[in-house]
Amino acid sequence: MAERVEAVRFESGKLVLLDQTLLPSEKVFLQLDDVNDVWEAIKMLRVRGAPAIGGAAAYGLYLGVAGVPDEAGRDAFMARLREVRDYLASSRPTAVNLFWALDRLVGVADRNAGAEVPTLKALLLEEAHAIKAEDEAMCRAIGEHALTLMDGVQSVLTHCNAGSLATMGIGTALAPVYLAAEHGRSIHVFSDETRPLLQGARITTWELDQAGLPVTLIGDGMAATVMRQGRIQAVIVGTDRVAANGDVANKIGTYGVAILAKEHGIPFYVAAPSSTIDFDTPDGASIEIEERDPDELRRLGERQTAPPGIGVYNPAFDVTPAHLVSAIVTEKGVVEPPYETNLRKVVRGA
Repeated sequence: MAERVEAVRFESGKLVLLDQTLLPSEKVFLQLDDVNDVWEAIKMLRVRGAPAIGGAAAYGLYLGVAGVPDEAGRDAFMARLREVRDYLASSRPTAVNLFWALDRLVGVADRNAGAEVPTLKALLLEEAHAIKAEDEAMCRAIGEHALTLMDGVQSVLTHCNAGSLATMGIGTALAPVYLAAEHGRSIHVFSDETRPLLQGARITTWELDQAGLPVTLIGDGMAATVMRQGRIQAVIVGTDRVAANGDVANKIGTYGVAILAKEHGIPFYVAAPSSTIDFDTPDGASIEIEERDPDELRRLGERQTAPPGIGVYNPAFDVTPAHLVSAIVTEKGVVEPPYETNLRKVVRGA
């Protein structure tokens, strides 16, 4: 297996991001040291995937306060910290990791009430590094747990991208594919193209091809036929937020794939870091769904594909009801229904 591409890292005082809007034609790494550029990178999907967004936001929050003078005093520093936190939180509304990571860093500063500004800066950067290291370990743990569900599975379907480019490790939904390869076993991936931004076509297939892993691209409308032909033994997707009842928000089109999997008797698994499980959100109806630029549907690159003024509905995500989800795979273990009780048991040990 070839070496995977690292999408998020911090080097020499700069946040280094793979610009995923340019894939697959260009492999460009952005070097950011300004919080405004980090906000733009999150908003414009240059970095995407809930864990990767959280990691980028954590480093972005540090960069946003790194320029506060050491002599400014704690009150001025904390005021700036909360201002930057709110600014970065405004970039995208659905991925809970964004808010989780930002609040985690603010919590570090709050708990160190007696620390001077230079110490607070160092603590924030240390916490951002910790989030990255934990994400790497989390991905491997999810992969190990998911593999226990993959006995006899030779091929899986995935939707959007929940691989290494969506995280700071080997991915969530694609983690068992990477780990299987490490053990000398091949799991073939069928990747939906994922309209309208084609994350499956542009990103998942590129990532797996770079890693030397087998992948086949299919159109979004082809999943039912591929399932009926018996080419897929399991579906596994990532998630941007899981509600307390097990409803799952993921890239638009996921709900339809879940319905198809149910119809064809194929298990539908969700790979979910515990940081994406939002116990404060009771169900999927309570999840705010981001709506994006209508031109994402009216155009394909520079080409107009619909009348310029035509009405467009362009939600970035949909919600898959819990009853369609066979299991939720976290770094702490596999969660099976009923999710209202079992999510808390596995994730919180309650």
